[in-house]
Amino acid sequence: MSDIILQINNISVVYSDVIQVLKGVSLSVDKGYIVSLLGSNGAGKTTTLKAISGLLKPENGEVTDGEIIYKNKNIQNLAPEFITRQGIIQVLEGRQPFKYLTIEENLRVGTATRMGKRYKQDLDLVYHYFPALIPRRKTLAGYCSGGELQMLVIGRALMAHPELLMLDEPSLGLAPLVVKEIFRIIKTINEEHGTTIVLVEQNARMALQVAHYGYVMENGKIVMEGFSKDLINNPDVKEFYLGMAASGIAKSYKDVKSYRRRKRWL
Repeated sequence: MSDIILQINNISVVYSDVIQVLKGVSLSVDKGYIVSLLGSNGAGKTTTLKAISGLLKPENGEVTDGEIIYKNKNIQNLAPEFITRQGIIQVLEGRQPFKYLTIEENLRVGTATRMGKRYKQDLDLVYHYFPALIPRRKTLAGYCSGGELQMLVIGRALMAHPELLMLDEPSLGLAPLVVKEIFRIIKTINEEHGTTIVLVEQNARMALQVAHYGYVMENGKIVMEGFSKDLINNPDVKEFYLGMAASGIAKSYKDVKSYRRRKRWL
């Protein structure tokens, strides 16, 4: 990678002074890339995003070792509102809107970090990417479907003009056709605006289809990395994350013994 916008150097994260979740994680994100973090539940993917965005502190978490460098500035353990103003926007897992505001009011909340600036063009852009929101824009967010909410929270993030957009499990709980559309739009945003994107996702196949580069996490560590085209053909990734054994037969992740992963990767 050449023009690195984000560099994580050997960080460890501890909650409540005793629970270690990340253990020496290092990764880099090139400007204009989509970088995917893959791994099972509890691997440390979401904690990595929160370490970047400053959202560990409200949960009594802290980066205890290492450093996080964003655009040549050290940002670990800084306040989330400061980090947001630097252009880092995280879309949290769970699609949390302001449910008593309309879709359009929710979108306008995304401009809070740049108060006073014009937002009409930004609204038009969001509706261009997510036309399904147009007929629902006066609807209270609490009455929206899961797919509409996912479009809403990504759109709200775009209103903030992110330089680094971090998406946590955007496919979670959505129908396959909606997932396909969401990922198509993620790729389009990256291509048309050059927005750097870090994508945390359990749907490894879909993530690797849109990402340029990927990291695989297990037990709070990075155990594998590479360009997406290489990872998607890697036999271990095929077996453990794409559900395909070497024979080409679909295989459940539950069938895989954890010690086999450790033996191969750690």
